[in-house]
Amino acid sequence: MRRFALAVAVGTLAVSASISTVYAAPACEDSLKALRAAEATAKLNDADKNKVSELETKGIERCNADDDKRANDFFAQAMKVMGK
Repeated sequence: MRRFALAVAVGTLAVSASISTVYAAPACEDSLKALRAAEATAKLNDADKNKVSELETKGIERCNADDDKRANDFFAQAMKVMGK
């Protein structure tokens, strides 16, 4: 019975590890590249430029801390400000 419980536990762990990588946030570096490309073509007023710059700085800070999910959230907010 213990072997069966151990086998089930190991199997569950293997499946959950593979599922978690599927739902992981995209790399923040990729999001930052997309943000900078959109920023290069965007026509923004000074207030929006400042907001985008602020969000980009916060995102880079989180990206450097290996917090891809929060970094991507900041980058997504910046994209919204630019209307992308």
